[in-house]
Amino acid sequence: MLPQQKIKDLCSRLPRRLRSPISLTGIYAAFWCLLWIDAHVWFWLNRWLSAIGFISVVPVLFFWVRRHRKSSLLIRRGVLSAFYLPVWQLAVQLPLLNFSYALSISISQIGTIGAFFLGLGWTAWGIDHETKRVSTNSNYSHPWDPRRLSAWYFGKKNHKLRQSLLTLVSYTILFSIAAFILTRLSGCSVYESPLGGGDSIQLKQVVKIQKVINKKFVINPYSSVLFNPPPIDDVKLEVLEVTKHLYQIGQGKGDSTGFSSGTARGKVRFIRLKYNGGDWEQDMDRGSDLNLLTEYGVRTGHPVSDRPEPMEIGRLKSFPKRKSPPIVYMTGQEGISLSDMEIQTMRRYLLEHHGMLFGDNGGSSGWEGQFVSMMKKVLPRVETIDVYLDHQIHQIPYQLPRLPIVAPHGRSNALGWVVDGRLVAYYHPGDIGDAWADGHSGVKREVWESSYQLGVNIIYYAHSEYNKWLERTKK
Repeated sequence: MLPQQKIKDLCSRLPRRLRSPISLTGIYAAFWCLLWIDAHVWFWLNRWLSAIGFISVVPVLFFWVRRHRKSSLLIRRGVLSAFYLPVWQLAVQLPLLNFSYALSISISQIGTIGAFFLGLGWTAWGIDHETKRVSTNSNYSHPWDPRRLSAWYFGKKNHKLRQSLLTLVSYTILFSIAAFILTRLSGCSVYESPLGGGDSIQLKQVVKIQKVINKKFVINPYSSVLFNPPPIDDVKLEVLEVTKHLYQIGQGKGDSTGFSSGTARGKVRFIRLKYNGGDWEQDMDRGSDLNLLTEYGVRTGHPVSDRPEPMEIGRLKSFPKRKSPPIVYMTGQEGISLSDMEIQTMRRYLLEHHGMLFGDNGGSSGWEGQFVSMMKKVLPRVETIDVYLDHQIHQIPYQLPRLPIVAPHGRSNALGWVVDGRLVAYYHPGDIGDAWADGHSGVKREVWESSYQLGVNIIYYAHSEYNKWLERTKK
């Protein structure tokens, strides 16, 4: 049976009132809204399934354009305008398949401007159309109605100009409120660590001695051919150094690696914070976050997400207290500008939700001061300390002989903020994100390898401390 016939048969089984194109499109619109919420709030679908879902708007658009190809110009414009939002969001999502976050953000910003003017155009047309209709109705008299040019608040002259200005101001306010609500939409987000167990012990170098016995030669002593054979019992010893997991990395008892308070569907995720004033998305287009996340999964055996997650600071408050991300990441090289609400959200996340902030100086001597100043606002009673190499975060699962520095920006040691014996914030001074990026920014192997090891240590430290807290506070 042809796919087209299958679709017809499926539609024929629906109730009659749901078979109309408008009803089917309404059902699709509900599906699209759920898809949009998942892409911005839930993150249940991987990026490929999400992209396929957004691409599904193309045949729906094609159907309606073809259906109204002979309709009036107004109706055709209405159809195209109705599909502006899903097509725009499709254009926003497609670059994310290649982790081109900067391009996605640019498309999002340009699309917002386009949506504003598109809506403004239809609003102006609607007001003008209604003004003409109401003015021809002699029985309609409401002096407060903005559709009437004779409304008292339009004054005695320039009625049309004042009506246009009122329309522009009102529309701008409503559009701004809607945009603010949609960009702050968070719902109830949930973070779950992977279920399992293991030990918090250093990874070890396993040295193996391999015996290699060369092939024996049987030689005729009376042969006229002269050559120097190797000794018959020549034995060569080769020393092989192999890094191997002799144990499961994690906490608690379990058949797989993970954490005792995790869930079977849990995954380690990497959340990067968006903030005003700087280039928060630095190195994302070069795969830095995903590369670290992948390395963490390979080296620990923990299930990990297939994509990094850029997130507004305000969304941290949407996570339940025991289902919050154990760690969030912040980087950049320009300014850091947080609102009072974002400061409060960050403080609540670090203290009440037992989270951790990982800050990385992306390339300027001034960013350290910006980060430290921000932390003084977030945790005004907590003093900054130096985090030396003997700290647990530099020891497990990898013992670091030195702090990896890709590009020095002042200091050579890490900074930390400690609450109740736990690092709630960690600052790295040397642009570690560059070493995670594709190509490793040209640094030596030992530098980017140590950078991966430090990243793994920090993620593991945050998750292990979070797991300890969950176990202590378990009811």
